[in-house]
Amino acid sequence: MRRLLIALTAAVVAAALTGCGSSGGAVGGASRGGRLRVVATTTQVQDFTRAIGGDRIQLTGILKPNVDPHDYEPSPADVDAIARADLLIINGVGLERWLQDTVESAGFDGTTVDTSKGVPIRQGGTEDPAGDPHIWQNPRNAKLMVATIERALASADRADASWFQRNLDAYDAKLDALDAEVARQIDSLANRKLVTNHDAFGYYIDRYHLDFIGSIIPSFDTSAELSARDVAEIVAKIRATGVKAVFSETSLPPRTAETIAGEAHVKVVEGPSALYGDTLGPAGSDGATYLQMIEHNTRTIVANLGST
Repeated sequence: MRRLLIALTAAVVAAALTGCGSSGGAVGGASRGGRLRVVATTTQVQDFTRAIGGDRIQLTGILKPNVDPHDYEPSPADVDAIARADLLIINGVGLERWLQDTVESAGFDGTTVDTSKGVPIRQGGTEDPAGDPHIWQNPRNAKLMVATIERALASADRADASWFQRNLDAYDAKLDALDAEVARQIDSLANRKLVTNHDAFGYYIDRYHLDFIGSIIPSFDTSAELSARDVAEIVAKIRATGVKAVFSETSLPPRTAETIAGEAHVKVVEGPSALYGDTLGPAGSDGATYLQMIEHNTRTIVANLGST
């Protein structure tokens, strides 16, 4: 069904572009003398691109806040945006498994920018041979991702290269400050045992030396099935290790987390306090930007693991 929808949409887009001309493949300057047309997939990659490109680019985002990126269904508007883009900026590491058909159907002939290039990738399981795709959860990885974005923008629009570089320098300073502050707060915790909704926080856990007990969904993919054995095992681990809380995520239903927390007799962190895992939040929320997302997650973890 997805392939049929994409194929039909692509036919409409192709007809439209035949009349007006495609903007893809611009080199050394923005499309048709205007701003560079950029499409970014995930909300985190969109935020990074916006921080570097600002008003010198025309940015279109594919995924919206609180939309799960693992099993997304591209829309006709997505196909159209990709068909007209100069740059397509992606997270990589297999996160956008739904994207390739869309790119091919759109006839995209611009440049694809994989922000995972150069990032040390955590090992994945049999279902994730490319590795753990949640690379943004470590601010040090975010620095590598924004550097890749800056290079791509500067290469495609040389006239604004120095402006992109200044934005990168300013954002790097914010990421350094964020990383230091998160480390300071996590270092204050005596109990660092963490249980989350799914395996979205491995890079954060590794960077700040938390003790990962397990997840409600034992997979990088939120669509993975949860068995009765899985439930029994995570409940037993929570009881045996002295976990204080189960952390739900903003983009996932909290029902299973509530059930497991109830069986293990610990609190569940949900609602406005839930963690931002796979997606940023909408404008005005605590996770509206990448910097705010990491700050919110850290505050929530410290408040709930540090409480008596």
